Amino acid sequence: MTLTELKYIVAVARHKHFGHAAESCHVAQPTLSVAIKKLEDELGVAIFERGGSEISVTPIGTQIVQQAERVLEQTAAIKEIASQNKDPLAGPLRLGIIYTIGPYLLPPLIKTMIDQVPQMPLILQENFTLRLMEMLRQGELDAAIIALPVPDQGLMLQPLYDEPFVVAVPRQHPWAARSEIGPQELKSETMLLLGNGHCFRDQVLEVCPEMSRYSTTGNGIARTFEGSSLETIRHMVASGIGITVLPQASVPDMDAKDGKEGMLRYLPFAAPVPTRRVVIAWRKSFTRHAAIEAVRQAVLACDLHGVTMLDEPVAVQ
Repeated sequence: MTLTELKYIVAVARHKHFGHAAESCHVAQPTLSVAIKKLEDELGVAIFERGGSEISVTPIGTQIVQQAERVLEQTAAIKEIASQNKDPLAGPLRLGIIYTIGPYLLPPLIKTMIDQVPQMPLILQENFTLRLMEMLRQGELDAAIIALPVPDQGLMLQPLYDEPFVVAVPRQHPWAARSEIGPQELKSETMLLLGNGHCFRDQVLEVCPEMSRYSTTGNGIARTFEGSSLETIRHMVASGIGITVLPQASVPDMDAKDGKEGMLRYLPFAAPVPTRRVVIAWRKSFTRHAAIEAVRQAVLACDLHGVTMLDEPVAVQ
């Protein structure tokens, strides 16, 4: 039994698919499949039930996978304990960040980190929340900057900032002269949303639940289109295809009048304004607390338009 084999079974249990699990582990599918079969033969039990389009975990396999997760986490903790005698700010920090935060936070954050803790370079990974949580649990990341709610338990969470949402419409849209928009008004418009997997999509759907229903009858949202990134959606809005909801930090100037931004009008929501809370997450076993604090202080020093920084020293669950 090897740590690599344990990593493979955890990946398959999460993805319910050998091919996707192999991709997440950066190995060929035959390599992963052979390793798992070898482990099953060694243990004398079937960890997975194969057949059909989806792989399922057997009852005994569930217990084995849960133990494997604990072993992998403790293995990462051993490496962290070994580094306690060193400067916790010396050496790289593996930091994950979700797609809808990275483009707007990383430029000022990296500059601030270079200025404040040049001895601790960041190794960055942009991805979906679920994938970042998986990488955290497996010890592939040290910390991740994500938005609540977090679909995971057993992590330490530290608030960073609250970020309001705004509505983006084309300059020629009838709402362009409005001073604010009520969330319930969105259901009558052609909405542009991020695709499945983006937590910001789910947060926008919470603002206006009618968006989750496709309708051309006028009962609910008129029509929805999906984009792969906020910038793609912003261009689509500028082209007059529809309207969208954006996080405030992605809007550098609410009154922009030049270039592509001159084709858009950004409108605040009426109170109570929908917001998301951005946090930094890390494993409880991660011992470089000073490194987490250095990242937090660097985020607080960033000038993000419209957000409310939260200087709360006590971690929350």
